[in-house]
Amino acid sequence: MYEYSWYSASRVYHSEPSIFSLDELREYLLVKAFVFSDTSTENYLVVLIHNPRWQLSFARVGDDKWTWLPPHTHYADCIYKDGILYAVNKVGEIHAFDLSGPVVTMKTIIEMVPGYACDKMYIVEAPWGDLLQVWRSYEYIEGDYEADLHDADPAISVVNTGEIKIFSVDTVEKKRVEIKNLDGHVLFLGHNQSLCLSMEEYPNLKENYTYFTDDNDLSLFGRKNNRRDIGLFDLKHNSREELVSPQLWSNFPAPVWITPSFTKLNFAKKKHL
Repeated sequence: MYEYSWYSASRVYHSEPSIFSLDELREYLLVKAFVFSDTSTENYLVVLIHNPRWQLSFARVGDDKWTWLPPHTHYADCIYKDGILYAVNKVGEIHAFDLSGPVVTMKTIIEMVPGYACDKMYIVEAPWGDLLQVWRSYEYIEGDYEADLHDADPAISVVNTGEIKIFSVDTVEKKRVEIKNLDGHVLFLGHNQSLCLSMEEYPNLKENYTYFTDDNDLSLFGRKNNRRDIGLFDLKHNSREELVSPQLWSNFPAPVWITPSFTKLNFAKKKHL
């Protein structure tokens, strides 16, 4: 594998190329994948966040190649609604790609957050129709270095979710409005599609909580012996809880949530429209 300049397509480094097996190469190239249903065409599409630089590509069922969505990079999460792919990058900027026509168009619906905001960004479609932007911040706890000496992949620190903030995105005024209450709903965050589900449909969940798994960048492909950040976050009291006790290890590969069927998800959305 050679590294080329993003701007000039010339070799950046002149050292010998790295050699990876296909399984290893997949870990470096593919960051996150999403499967969305398109109700207008009764079809499905797959969206990839991939390297280099966390770019976007998509393909529909039946396509013989991926469609690349330049020029922006460092995307963190995306959702698909009514022919529009909404993607948020790591600094909070949201781009809307219109995939419904023969030519893809893009516009920025909200600008980046000035300064540092959080460690992870998410974008979620709420069942009541709002577009939500979620900020997740970590607390870094120093690990036990002596104990870690016996690990094949030593722990430098333990990462815990310390804060979660939720904003409703006003696409007309192009601003974020913080909300403190999900009003009968829960969030699911992690290394998969972000979800907001209704307590009416899933009464066994805890209202006004965020369920999260570990999608810290360093945990996705490394630190394979470290404990992962898995739990619940109480949005009302701004505190975290363990999902089960003792804490799940689920260290590698990255833990993900098992998503309900697309049929049930679409049905739940239609009931709120």
